[in-house]
Amino acid sequence: MKRTTIKKRVELSTYCWIISALSTALMCGVFVYALKHLDNEWAVCILGGAIGLLFLFTLCYMPLSISLDNKSLNINRSLKIKSIPLTEIANVKLCAPTMGAKRICGSGGWFGWYGWFSEKDLGKYFAYYGKASDCFLVTLKDGRRYMLGCKNAPEMVEAINDNIKTDL
Repeated sequence: MKRTTIKKRVELSTYCWIISALSTALMCGVFVYALKHLDNEWAVCILGGAIGLLFLFTLCYMPLSISLDNKSLNINRSLKIKSIPLTEIANVKLCAPTMGAKRICGSGGWFGWYGWFSEKDLGKYFAYYGKASDCFLVTLKDGRRYMLGCKNAPEMVEAINDNIKTDL
């Protein structure tokens, strides 16, 4: 019985880095401006809370790495790990998202792509990736789909497929 333990980092695209840096700088600039020029403390608190909430959601969902152990495929995030048991995985294949992917709810590049997306060919899926070129699609036995991405995605797909075949 072959088992593989592997962990691969999620790398952000240049687009993600630029969007993340510019958006963060803009939000910080607006907040500093509000602190100095607004007399309404409630407005400043609400603005700070909204910015803080955006960063909290980012910490909850931004993928840092993808790992595989004897029992599950794990999406490692800053504050939580999403685990998918190997016994629930029906299919894994290399598959980059298309330019026609529509974001339903989530991030379209701010510290990566994460959230619900929909494509004409693939249907609805939940995404956790940093570069479209590093992606693979995980389909569960109940029909749910995850678009995941990490460095050296072909090696990860092969390792997952090897592990789910041993469970049959």
